[in-house]
Amino acid sequence: MWSHRGVRFALVALAASAACAALLVIGGRSTPAVSAIPAMPVPTVIADSKRNGPEALLARTMREINANQLDGALAEVDKIINAYPNFRLAHLIKGDILLARARPLTTIGNVVGAPSDEIEDLREEARARIARYQDERPKARIPRYFVQLNDEQRHAFVVDTSKSTLYVFENDGGELRYVNDYYVSIGKNGIDKFREGDNKTPLGVYHVTRWLSRDQLASQYGKASELYGAGAFPLDYPNTWDRREGRNGYGIWLHGVPYDTYSRPPRASNGCVALTNQDLEALTGKVQIGLTPVVIANGVDWVPPESNTAMRRELTRQLDGWRQDWESLDTEKYLGHYAPDFSSGGDGLSKWSAHKRRVNARKKWIKVKLNKVSIVLYPGRDDLAVVTFDQDYASSNYKKRMRKLQYWIRDGGAWRILHEGAA
Repeated sequence: MWSHRGVRFALVALAASAACAALLVIGGRSTPAVSAIPAMPVPTVIADSKRNGPEALLARTMREINANQLDGALAEVDKIINAYPNFRLAHLIKGDILLARARPLTTIGNVVGAPSDEIEDLREEARARIARYQDERPKARIPRYFVQLNDEQRHAFVVDTSKSTLYVFENDGGELRYVNDYYVSIGKNGIDKFREGDNKTPLGVYHVTRWLSRDQLASQYGKASELYGAGAFPLDYPNTWDRREGRNGYGIWLHGVPYDTYSRPPRASNGCVALTNQDLEALTGKVQIGLTPVVIANGVDWVPPESNTAMRRELTRQLDGWRQDWESLDTEKYLGHYAPDFSSGGDGLSKWSAHKRRVNARKKWIKVKLNKVSIVLYPGRDDLAVVTFDQDYASSNYKKRMRKLQYWIRDGGAWRILHEGAA
């Protein structure tokens, strides 16, 4: 949550805009006193698809400042403030523009009396937002993680922590289609969460577990719920892989921001992924509880759509081979699909194998059908895949339907199952 100092800073920034506006009226139309701003990126290209978004307006403002066109810069920043009245960065920049008529402007944040660390936070936000527009996602490419989505998974999300961006893709008949992307904030201490309280954002493959409305948050957390703004989507951190790796902690969410601000700096949360309230509300219709995959990566691996074909064929072939060997009642061949360090519910491979031998010995026949298969590669790894599917199991003495989760790992050139359990 924003500290009292943060609130004081906001008031200073807003006061700077107002006070300098008065200076402008009184007689501030002197020759612009602006130096080049080497500490800030000066945009040269603005994405055609988002010419009226906050980053595009900010980019045009910075270009006008760098060209010593203060009137033009003031007109552009006023567009931002009119559209996003609580955008603290925009108010700070407006104050700078007006103060530049009295003293040289060399960087963002010439406001007197504002906390230096919070000024630097807003400089980082400016850098991140402008970088999002100078380095757009590669066209005609997709994140390599989504090897296969099932027909019910309408959307998939990727958070690129290195670019402060959440990308949204639509599942269009099995093909991914880019929908939109949003500026986000991550943990104060960066990425690769390992333990509770480290204020880091985890990297991995997650799913949304539920929706917490603003009213539900207020009921549960009282005044502290204001931190989450319009609501929150909790993620299933720590997932199975996190727990295997010894990672702990809890409460990693996609959530909004306090209503007294439009957005937060790039590193401002306790480990969650924070969006503006408007952007979070735009996501609500696209999230399917328990279905929508959320990949959090430090830099997205963009590939041509067809490059996932070979991986999809390989993994689906391995999955079907596991199914067929299970049906065959050749238990040893079936167990050959499991990795040496396999685990399920606390049981290792030895105990699991003994259980399967006992169970299968009592079967006369087994039939297994797999539907709604989803395959997602783990970020930063080519050898680890999260596989989920609906399993319809029937045998001579037992029947069961369930949603199953498996982790497959490439072991000695072959894919084997590292974990298996209910999804």
